[in-house]
Amino acid sequence: MRVLVVEDDDELGLALAEGLRAAGLAVDRAGSRAEADEKVWVNRYDCVIADRGLPDGDGLELIRIWRKSGYAVPVLVLTALGAVEDRVEGFAHGADDYLGKPFALAELVARVRALGRREQHPRLPELAVADLTLDVPSHRVRRSGVLLALTAKEFAVLEALMLRAGEAVTRTELLERCWDEMSEPASNVVDVVIRHLRRKLGPPDLIESLRGVGYRINGPA
Repeated sequence: MRVLVVEDDDELGLALAEGLRAAGLAVDRAGSRAEADEKVWVNRYDCVIADRGLPDGDGLELIRIWRKSGYAVPVLVLTALGAVEDRVEGFAHGADDYLGKPFALAELVARVRALGRREQHPRLPELAVADLTLDVPSHRVRRSGVLLALTAKEFAVLEALMLRAGEAVTRTELLERCWDEMSEPASNVVDVVIRHLRRKLGPPDLIESLRGVGYRINGPA
């Protein structure tokens, strides 16, 4: 998942980003309504975490504008305004979830993952290519029935390839889906992860390199 955190408190925003990245999510940050509005039209997000008290206005007004324009990404409001009437107002403006501060990071991660499962193009519970299976809910990958130990990033890249089995997936598409704005697009991070994936998946190699383009995973889906 790629998540946008809209929080003007730099210390809290950094802590949130680090915690979510540790949970295997790609995270971008915005410190104002204007910056958040710009980012959502440039990048594809699976979820937005938004504070209400932003320097250029209430975050709820931004959500209302998004909903009016047809932008349907799931939004979790994370704020110190946690009274019942505040939560009701949040949902009335188009928020999908509402969590008051202080909060437990583990609960926030669980709520974000739950919202991500509501995306417009639902993920299949299990993907399969040849003798390779990827179980989305449990984050387990097996080859010929043998459980493989993958990192969160390796799992994300493999899932992106398997969702489009038989199709070419560019390096840019993998970067946009599996990494965040802190990544260097010109670096070889995608190639490094693919190399590690090939080693862990073992022979025969299912991932095909497409020179100057990216990668494709072959086999009957």
